[in-house]
Amino acid sequence: MLATNSRGALPLAAMLLTASVALYMALVALGNITDFGTNQEFVRHVLAMDTTFRDDDLMWRAVTNEGVQDAAYVAIIVWETAAALVLAYGAWLWTRPDHARARRVSTYGLLMVMLLFGAGFMAIGGEWFAMWQSQDWNGLDAALRVFVLSGVVLLVNHLPVTRAERHDAR
Repeated sequence: MLATNSRGALPLAAMLLTASVALYMALVALGNITDFGTNQEFVRHVLAMDTTFRDDDLMWRAVTNEGVQDAAYVAIIVWETAAALVLAYGAWLWTRPDHARARRVSTYGLLMVMLLFGAGFMAIGGEWFAMWQSQDWNGLDAALRVFVLSGVVLLVNHLPVTRAERHDAR
């Protein structure tokens, strides 16, 4: 069992939290693949900026070409899937003795999630495409939740192992 002295509580926590984010990302990607149209419409509306305040100073940013919109959506799904796989691998590595490698791989996966939800959804979607102005197509709250969760898991992944924990792991 992972919680025995051979593994320690901190690696167990890092593994379980990393696995939780991996599961979340896998379910998000699966949902977007199996119910492609729902979030396709979300992405189309955000990029088209068709439910924003219609400010002429901002509307030049709108992307109305459905091919470009759909390409962006497919890229999001590919990124989500890749992040889920990297995180699943990172979670599995936490069960192994090489915690430095587990930390590194988990960090890559968590940063992938944070880039998607922070830079992608909050910065680009929220600010560049003014998603915050839309009452119908605003995903900023959800993006913030995932961003913060991933940040907390990243911090746990980087907590130092104390001397007592190193001794207990022997």
